[in-house]
Amino acid sequence: MARLILTLFLACLAGAASAQDRRPSHCIAIADAAPGLEYLHRASWRDPLPEHSVRLHYIAHASFLLQTAGGLSAVTDYTGFLGTTALVPDVVTMNHAHDTHWTATPDPEIPHVLKGWGNYGEGIEHHLDLGEMLVRNVSTDIRSAFTGAEARGNSIFVFEVAGLCIGHLGHLHHVPNAAQFAALGRLDVVMAPVDGGLTLPLPEMVQVIERLRSSVVIPMHWFSGYSLNRFLEDISGSFAVERPGTSSITVSLRDLPSRPTVVVLEPRFLTD
Repeated sequence: MARLILTLFLACLAGAASAQDRRPSHCIAIADAAPGLEYLHRASWRDPLPEHSVRLHYIAHASFLLQTAGGLSAVTDYTGFLGTTALVPDVVTMNHAHDTHWTATPDPEIPHVLKGWGNYGEGIEHHLDLGEMLVRNVSTDIRSAFTGAEARGNSIFVFEVAGLCIGHLGHLHHVPNAAQFAALGRLDVVMAPVDGGLTLPLPEMVQVIERLRSSVVIPMHWFSGYSLNRFLEDISGSFAVERPGTSSITVSLRDLPSRPTVVVLEPRFLTD
């Protein structure tokens, strides 16, 4: 009897421990295996989050705030300014194609500052496990004013959280090769630059997005309504387009749209 009680006690402990683990993400064809899913929800970045969900808030340019139900926060392409807020993210990512995508003086209170580049031409590798969120990167090349191109000079960052794979394409300058697509896996949500010139030309960006087969695409890095509208026209044949008129959405595996959808968010700095 004592042995049975001990076994049950250990089983309960194991169950409690596993409940704190990150919900597994597959990065491969998740939406195809889950028909009949509901759509996304509008949200404010200060609202509480349901379990197994992630909030995405478009701050500005290429910067997004990702928040988890457990209280973790990450900011992409961090420039040092988030708005009139006291928020200190748990992790920030940066890319160095331009100074609007990084800062040399990040807030020293930020626990994890992940640069998307390393020594010239060598790239960098990240695999940061925060329990509820895993942050990793896939290096890509960028154009260089000095040599024409800098190998592995920037990164596509991937956030695996709440069963989702969320990718930020950064300052993407070329169509990823087969190995890079394989390393990315299937991204359920992708933030894609659609300026059409400083990053990829729009036809090539549409090609990348269609190859990734993401359920949700959030345009970023657009400087005028012209480039954004051109992108929306180019992709409307294969993706639904939604303009909810908000800066934030909350997304979960159970709520991914049944048809691949472009969701246009309005950039807005954070205010407390």
